[in-house]
Amino acid sequence: MFKTLALQSAFKTSLFSESGLKHSVKWLAFTGLAFFISACSHTAEEIAMSGSTMGTTYHIKLVPNAKVPNVQLLQAEIDLALERVNDQMSTYRKDSELSRFNQLPLQQSVEVSDDTLTVVREGIRLYRVTGGALDITLGPLVNLWGFGPDKRPLHIPSEAQIAAAKAKTGIDSLSIEGHRLNKHNADLYVDLSSIAKGFGVDKIAALLDKYGVTGYLVEIGGELSVKGTKADGSSWRVAIEQPSDDGRAVQQVIEPGTMAMATSGDYRNYYEEEGQRFSHLIDPRSGYPIQHRLASVTVLHQNCMTADGFATAMMVLGTEASLELAKREGLAIMLIEKQDDGFKVYYSDAFTPFLNP
Repeated sequence: MFKTLALQSAFKTSLFSESGLKHSVKWLAFTGLAFFISACSHTAEEIAMSGSTMGTTYHIKLVPNAKVPNVQLLQAEIDLALERVNDQMSTYRKDSELSRFNQLPLQQSVEVSDDTLTVVREGIRLYRVTGGALDITLGPLVNLWGFGPDKRPLHIPSEAQIAAAKAKTGIDSLSIEGHRLNKHNADLYVDLSSIAKGFGVDKIAALLDKYGVTGYLVEIGGELSVKGTKADGSSWRVAIEQPSDDGRAVQQVIEPGTMAMATSGDYRNYYEEEGQRFSHLIDPRSGYPIQHRLASVTVLHQNCMTADGFATAMMVLGTEASLELAKREGLAIMLIEKQDDGFKVYYSDAFTPFLNP
């Protein structure tokens, strides 16, 4: 039997657990590398609210204006928007749009919402951009290794089992026609957890934009979107955690400005068997958990969904390939790599303007 370690949060595994505690899906308010928001204490000029969604929690701070509804009405609208995302993309809800697609037989299709199409299209695009490091059809492998809604296996998967699970994956077995998702492999299982939480952040940010809010911070499970300044005119500041199993030391404080941010890490959600460590982050290309020294990735982008996907992909790619991808795509990224004597931090050129002086 596997010895399960450090399951405080399941970074980038199957999303939307109804209990938030099912198997390894124990989402914290801060995902991957735990984040905390610096100097965000409540003031009379700011509205603060929090709640639960997607098996994790959300926290929102905003500077209100005359267009913003009262707190109760605004939170009800936020909860409704997030509930709709669950109904569209949860793999735990059997009647969600995504679950209905996953249950389809070969050569069948299902009509889905604009939101689901948006997330699926971005997943397909990021698959191409990252050379297959992000694959939204990875579900069978995630489940095989025990990091999805299925129970943990009693033994480490064999090569034959891994090959069989890989045969059920493949972005080319998924296509879009109008508002319909088409399945070209009867066993195809789409899991949007690598980007849907970021999409949820974008959805709430857009809701606040609708009311003309000029200053806000939206955080869902550690992924966040920031706009403008706080009520006193000061910048929103975010602390990025140093990767470790037993503490939450701050590695770096940044000022994102108006930007979204996502982080992925592998240092809390894993198990050990016979002295070998198995991360929840599965390389779609090999079918095996990652084995390199990269401990965490932070990505800044205009869209949290896109940042979310790139952060996952770069944890698969490792340090050197991630820096090359960031340079090619002009991405602002921060990497923390495990060393024998501690950690080494890498920044892309596009990230340095966000560092706190």
